[in-house]
Amino acid sequence: MSSNYQVLARKWRPHNFETLVGQDHVVTALTRALSEKRLHHAYLFTGTRGVGKTTISRIFAKALNCQGDDGNGDITAHPCGVCPACRAIDEGRYPDYIEMDAASNRSVEDITALLDKAMYAPTQGRFKIYMIDEVHMLSATAFNAMLKTLEEPPEYIKFILATTDPQKVPITVLSRCLQFNLRNMTPSGIVSHMENILAQEKIKYEEPALRLLANGARGSMRDGLSLLDQAIAFCGSKIETTPVRQMLGMSSEESLTGILDALIAGDGPAMIQIADNMSLQGISFAQALRDLAGLLHNVALLQRIPGVSLEEEVNAEVLKRLTQAFGPEELQLYYQIAIHGRNELSLAPDEYAGFTMTLLRMLAFKPTGVRGVNQVLARDAEKVKTAQEGAAVVQPVISPTATEVEPKKEVVSPKVAPAVKRVESERVAPELAKAGPIPQPPKASEPQSIEDPDDEPAPWGE
Repeated sequence: MSSNYQVLARKWRPHNFETLVGQDHVVTALTRALSEKRLHHAYLFTGTRGVGKTTISRIFAKALNCQGDDGNGDITAHPCGVCPACRAIDEGRYPDYIEMDAASNRSVEDITALLDKAMYAPTQGRFKIYMIDEVHMLSATAFNAMLKTLEEPPEYIKFILATTDPQKVPITVLSRCLQFNLRNMTPSGIVSHMENILAQEKIKYEEPALRLLANGARGSMRDGLSLLDQAIAFCGSKIETTPVRQMLGMSSEESLTGILDALIAGDGPAMIQIADNMSLQGISFAQALRDLAGLLHNVALLQRIPGVSLEEEVNAEVLKRLTQAFGPEELQLYYQIAIHGRNELSLAPDEYAGFTMTLLRMLAFKPTGVRGVNQVLARDAEKVKTAQEGAAVVQPVISPTATEVEPKKEVVSPKVAPAVKRVESERVAPELAKAGPIPQPPKASEPQSIEDPDDEPAPWGE
């Protein structure tokens, strides 16, 4: 007996721009272009997996070929969804909408065959639309073969290109397309969409469990709905937080806060015991380090910005206690150790060794001085008080006025210069006397002497 069950990602795929979530900037641009009939011949959609590139392509194809519920429709930004063209595109059997996977059809022969077929007019619709997914996988010769057609296609041809890696697409192709970058889905947007789906599927849930699933999706709506399918199968009639954590291999909040409490107390054996328990539970240590870094991030945010709203559901009392127990410098240090430990996990003998060494590294670099936000503030206040008291004790030094200072005879090194000149003159005086009188240098070039006018004259003046 065959099952008619359809996975949530396919069952709840949006069929019009109104139900598409998370890509308002693309929807606005496309709906305006359709309404004003300012249509380009080639579009490029970029973004990570599962953000709606193929979905937008299909909705756009329906908007171009919609016949209306009365059969007299025109190009529209709001396809009816009930005409033969709209239904055929949704079901993947419309002859004038062709989807091609460039990962498996990447050669120049494949592209040449596609372009040869593109020269024929559409059989049913207004436009013939070619959607090439993962276009960056095409070979260089395949890109070159499609350049001319991509730049000047027949008026009834529309190209829609999609890729997760736009950097690999040649600039000559990019310059011929209108490019739209699809954003990653926010966790709150994924949660909202999940809640809507579960309400219609009549499945009970706990909101923290949905937040865990949304965080595990990493910005992909399709991945989020796939995880939701898995959670329904794992949890049964109600999606609960604890089973979802086990399914995702995530650490419990008690384990993470226990690690930080042991770190505060400097209790190494307690930290290793928690790691052993996590190993017995089959917890992913890579995920554990990621969760630990996320917890430290939340603590640092609340410490610097009290009252900030957090995406994750966390215990407010626990966070408040941790913000008081750690100093700002400590949080930054432990956060860096956690993310670097996660990056180095593949280099460790095994994940358990890498995880425990990361915890021991936190313990080894634990500051020994003043800790905690309250202690830091008290230390800073004491420094300010000490500086103020020191400033009050030190009296300013009042310099005497110019009239009170008795002028002193300046004794400086320039006296040496005339003395040296006299010695040299005494040595050469006899020879100079034979040669005749010596011309005197200009007064402007003579050094200013500070000797008394009663000093004896130069030897040659006698």
